[in-house]
Amino acid sequence: MLNILFSAQPPAWDDYERPLNAALTKAGVQANLSRDHAPDRTDYIVFAPNGPVKDFSPYTKTKAIMSLWAGVETVVDNQTLTQPLCRMVDDSLTNGMVEWVTGHALRHHLGMDAHIHGQDGIWRNTIYPPVAAQRPVTILGIGTLGAACGQALHVLGFPVTGWSRKAKNIPNMRCLHGDDGLRAALTDAQIVILLLPQTPETENILNTQTLGLLAKGAFIINPGRGPLIDDDALLGALDTGQIGHATLDVFRTEPLPADHPYWAHKQVTVTPHIASTTRPETASQVIADNIKRGEAGQPFLHVVDRALGY
Repeated sequence: MLNILFSAQPPAWDDYERPLNAALTKAGVQANLSRDHAPDRTDYIVFAPNGPVKDFSPYTKTKAIMSLWAGVETVVDNQTLTQPLCRMVDDSLTNGMVEWVTGHALRHHLGMDAHIHGQDGIWRNTIYPPVAAQRPVTILGIGTLGAACGQALHVLGFPVTGWSRKAKNIPNMRCLHGDDGLRAALTDAQIVILLLPQTPETENILNTQTLGLLAKGAFIINPGRGPLIDDDALLGALDTGQIGHATLDVFRTEPLPADHPYWAHKQVTVTPHIASTTRPETASQVIADNIKRGEAGQPFLHVVDRALGY
């Protein structure tokens, strides 16, 4: 029987104990799931970066770390972590991100805020949005989440450009890569969606220079990582009108401090890191299936490349 250690905040145990045990049973994995296994008797760790395990060196028998989170930037540089680290890739997480991104893209495209917040008794029917085909969208980061969002926006009629560090070929979008590709992807884009991992190479990828490439009045949507944006540069671009609105779900400091300028800025929408989240029922199945693979001698899925940082 496998010993599986659950290392996350206490409320997560209440959410995951039942579905994770059920998923392990369904997968045919005989396991003792607990929050209290001794390190030298732990076969797998179900892990959240904000959980109790910080030092992995005592876990000499542990075969892999199964993260509950899609993002691994807070743990990937942990020098004690030598076991395979598998990030969370879950259809429910992907679908939730697609819904959030397309919802806010359509909100900005259609100018919904003006009608929701601007009812003043004046009938203005001469101002209307372009059709989607006339609104170029760029997605920075076209991994699992970015590619799925791109497909959904394509179906709605938007011309979609995707950018990644290395060359990719994804249907229904123009795929660019590298420094030259980044400039081309951002030039005249009217909606920019950030779904990159946080690495030294991606930090401040939206800055004064790159924001200046966008179409005047462009919209920024960031459900990726807070440090992808130079906050001062974005605030400056909002104040000049170079950026029309920014919808931000992630920040350098979370919770976002109450005195942060984003809260009071009329052209910023703050959402509290809710663009997508791991659902216990489906995430448990992902973890159980991956452990089953490991026990069968098959390669683990979604293993993090430490050199790349994701």
